[in-house]
Amino acid sequence: MDLVRDVLDKQLVDRHGTKMGRVDGIVVELRPGRPPEVIALETGPLTLARRIAGRFATWMARLATWAGGAQYVEPCHIPWKRVSRIEIDIGVDADVADTPLGKRQAWLREHIVARIPGSQR
Repeated sequence: MDLVRDVLDKQLVDRHGTKMGRVDGIVVELRPGRPPEVIALETGPLTLARRIAGRFATWMARLATWAGGAQYVEPCHIPWKRVSRIEIDIGVDADVADTPLGKRQAWLREHIVARIPGSQR
């Protein structure tokens, strides 16, 4: 499997098919004398910002702190053992509502999206 091609930037879906976000990073453990092992998938704005540029990640963290959502800036880790399938999207054996991703989405919906004119339709 080619991790970058087959996993990175793919849509994550929970066990019910609900979208959870995209894979923004892959956490790999390097051990002496053994092959690398995938530990988790990362998703979140800070992981994506780090891929773009370090300064952008710093700016993004400050913006989130200012907006009151600092607790939602850190990446969410999805353990590799929870990945149930890799196809067009990445299936995860979890419910989005029970994960930090669900809490992040609820916070964004309540504090950011709800303030956009016309978003309550």
